[in-house]
Amino acid sequence: MLYTFVPVVLPRVLIAASALSIMAACAADPHSQAKPSTGPEHAVAAPATATTASDSQAEVPHQSFAQWRDAFRVEALQADVPAELFDRAFAGIEPDPSIITADRSQPEFTRPVWQYLEGALAAQRVSSGRRLLSQHEATLSAIEERYGVDRNTLVAIWGLESNFGNIMGDKSVIRSLATLAHEGRRPGFAKSQLLAALDILEHGDVSPENLRGSWAGAMGQTQFIPTTYNSYAVDFDGDGRRDIWQSSADALASAANYLQSSGWKEGQPWGFEVVLPKGFDYALADSSIRKPLDEWRRLGLQGLPAGEQSWNASLLLPAGHRGPAFLVLDNFRTILRYNNSSSYGLAIGLLSERFDGAGQVRGSWPLGEQPLSRSERLELQERLAARGFDPGTPDGIIGANTRSAIRSFQQQLGWPADGHPTQQLLGQLRARP
Repeated sequence: MLYTFVPVVLPRVLIAASALSIMAACAADPHSQAKPSTGPEHAVAAPATATTASDSQAEVPHQSFAQWRDAFRVEALQADVPAELFDRAFAGIEPDPSIITADRSQPEFTRPVWQYLEGALAAQRVSSGRRLLSQHEATLSAIEERYGVDRNTLVAIWGLESNFGNIMGDKSVIRSLATLAHEGRRPGFAKSQLLAALDILEHGDVSPENLRGSWAGAMGQTQFIPTTYNSYAVDFDGDGRRDIWQSSADALASAANYLQSSGWKEGQPWGFEVVLPKGFDYALADSSIRKPLDEWRRLGLQGLPAGEQSWNASLLLPAGHRGPAFLVLDNFRTILRYNNSSSYGLAIGLLSERFDGAGQVRGSWPLGEQPLSRSERLELQERLAARGFDPGTPDGIIGANTRSAIRSFQQQLGWPADGHPTQQLLGQLRARP
């Protein structure tokens, strides 16, 4: 997973090694997709703690929930959480078994990028987005003026994260995070979010009964987790509360504040589709390789816009060399700070353009390609490692190390070195013990 580290400051709690990705339940795998048509499945704009031994695997808790709660109460009070607030927030709170089920589930199969985009860019979502752009024109203009983030991108995020505020999750954030802190896979991370949630309650933006969100603790129309909320949520409508649940103005402005703080560049597009020349070196499709547009043009890419040529871009092949190609700019990287999935980034970029009648992908997707299952991705990594390549620790996640290892093996085979995992590649590894 491409973790991008962002400092997160809490009034009472110092969260060590905080970082952003989509990960309180994260888009760890660029091919592991949310279901945009059914609502939030992950915490967006979610800082993730560095993995520790206690956070890396689920363990049967040695304490009862009551024992854990009492010990955590001591920690919370030492962090200056008022006793009355803690007791009110935890009144009647018991573990939620469905949270642990969700936390420990790892889908075996994932959808290919073109299927994900089909749902993300559904006609109804586009139509709703256009209507809301018109309905909230004045508010969006004010947000653009203050934060420099374009309205179409904000409304696209709004649409994908909560179906424009219609599906935000209805679980108690305190109960969810307490359950995860007691017996989840990453108790340290959950505990830090729980302390941050108590801080939200103390500031009075929302009452305990209305502090609700997804199973992973993601909240509101923008699906912020508590630490992100504390650092970036804003009161844009001026009612004295940062209300990302009921106020679309606060939610959209909070997302804009987060993107601006993450490096958004006003007036720059997210990217654009390009056509690659014959004989192109597909190994250049690496997110770590960034070149000015003029240099990509000299390499024979077609479809680049005229005008600004100093922009730096990376080449993205979301379905390998057999699918469409995109040059993605700094704002695409900023979107990935919100949710670290290239498919998500493409969906936001394309959806923002669909609102204006553009955003159609011209290239063809390899529709007959069957994505690797999670167990097959693990096998791929293990076999790459056994052959002397270095995919990192086998985890079923196709990250930068695995793609580099794939490229090395593809080059050995004389194949296009696009770093894309396929059934054919796994077959070659199986045939070469």
